[in-house]
Amino acid sequence: MVRIDLELCNGCGLCARNCPLGCITIEGKKANIGAGCSSCGICTRVCNRGAAQKEAGPPAGSVTCSHCPVQCQVQEGFTGACRRYTNIKGQLVRNRPLVTSAPKPTLPPPEIEWPLITAIGAGTEYPCPRPAPYIVQGQRGGIEVVTVVTEAPLSYSGIKVKIDTNFHIGEEGARVRREGQVVGMVDTEEYGSKMLYIGGANLLTGKSGFMAARTIVDLANGRRVVLKVENGSTLELQVGQRPVIDGQEDTTMRVGCGSATIGLFARDLKGVVDEAIILDHHIIGLFSEHLAGQEVGMTYSGVVPAGRKSTRGRYFGDPGNGWGGTAITDPRQAIKAVDMNVARPGMRILVTETTARRAALFEVQPDGNVREIPLTPEVSRVIELIASNCEEARVSALYVGGTGGSARAGVTTLPVELTRAVHRGEIKLTIGGAPAMLLPGGGINFMVDVEKVAAPEAFYWVPTPATVAPVEYTMLKSTYERIGGHLNRLRPVEEVVAGVKD
Repeated sequence: MVRIDLELCNGCGLCARNCPLGCITIEGKKANIGAGCSSCGICTRVCNRGAAQKEAGPPAGSVTCSHCPVQCQVQEGFTGACRRYTNIKGQLVRNRPLVTSAPKPTLPPPEIEWPLITAIGAGTEYPCPRPAPYIVQGQRGGIEVVTVVTEAPLSYSGIKVKIDTNFHIGEEGARVRREGQVVGMVDTEEYGSKMLYIGGANLLTGKSGFMAARTIVDLANGRRVVLKVENGSTLELQVGQRPVIDGQEDTTMRVGCGSATIGLFARDLKGVVDEAIILDHHIIGLFSEHLAGQEVGMTYSGVVPAGRKSTRGRYFGDPGNGWGGTAITDPRQAIKAVDMNVARPGMRILVTETTARRAALFEVQPDGNVREIPLTPEVSRVIELIASNCEEARVSALYVGGTGGSARAGVTTLPVELTRAVHRGEIKLTIGGAPAMLLPGGGINFMVDVEKVAAPEAFYWVPTPATVAPVEYTMLKSTYERIGGHLNRLRPVEEVVAGVKD
């Protein structure tokens, strides 16, 4: 239950603006909590003055929701913060029925799923009104299929680099340099990975465009590249290989955040240690307080971990170059305090990382301090179990491009019809023979896994600057006729293949 201390409240409105249920109003320059408050705690976390205070005990008639770590106290006739469940006469009921049918996907004919030939080595016809270098036709299952290929110079292009690591590389949004020139930025993180975005139209047309284009192509072609994050790490990256960060090769990708690691291995930790702190710069997990710990019969140990509390058993860590990508360099620092009103001497506390690369075991002393002791065989087995469920760290990349511009003229005299047909699935876009993920909306914007491209060294760059990608459009011949294709340039695929072999 949440109440407002009117002496501390100055009516700033932060709580009202952040309340997910709109329960808080500002009246007479003071916050007022109305009906339906679920005690989600957002107001207590955003209030700079400590005026919003969570009190012990749920409101009368409320039901504690267990469907996520927040554990809202949902009042009769109202929903929790996520608005998914309603308290109906003391029962939490999902407030929309299960959707049992999904739209049937519109799939392209299987005959056009892959190209008759790739565009790798095809060359480019320029200026754009010229037909593409190769427009070939062939039969698949008695159906006439056409593939149009070109090595297309793309100003709108870049590469999204995924680095499997828990190491801290720099702040989100930090500029990334190569040989002193800005070529990209640190992007948002994905699960267990740091992300970079290199290139993009604005960088390619800027002062460091040549270096950006070169870097995109080097990464896409699997070459080793050295990058420096501004106020951050030096990165040695090669697609398909382990990342090297500040001279240290990373070998292991975390199994999950600290909370997820607790959830995955709660049953294995039970009976082996009295407490476990799983360090992770995103979410630090505290075993005994976590709902997964409760599920296997744990009660809170009295151990307070270093970090800012999120929800039960989940704490935000500060990023750094220490354990689990946090700022903690000594595992003893992970134990902020031990409440001896709850804890007991002799309790054993495991401190480890989400990769289980490092681990330390501590024993609680009568005065509340802890001392490190050797890992027991049982603890070592749990550490090995966590480690065995981690994946190998590696670098991967998605080349990102847009082919919705003048390059379409080499395919058709009706460029908008090409775009529409691609989005309808009547034309299959591939890059170097690899399936491309088509972005929704206007234009032809795509992403492709560079490791799935049919042959090495498939990407190039030209000093306009732009990158050059092997682009293939495959379709039924009837589709090509309908979109205004260059029918007079059609060649049998057998003739083209024979000419290459000669």
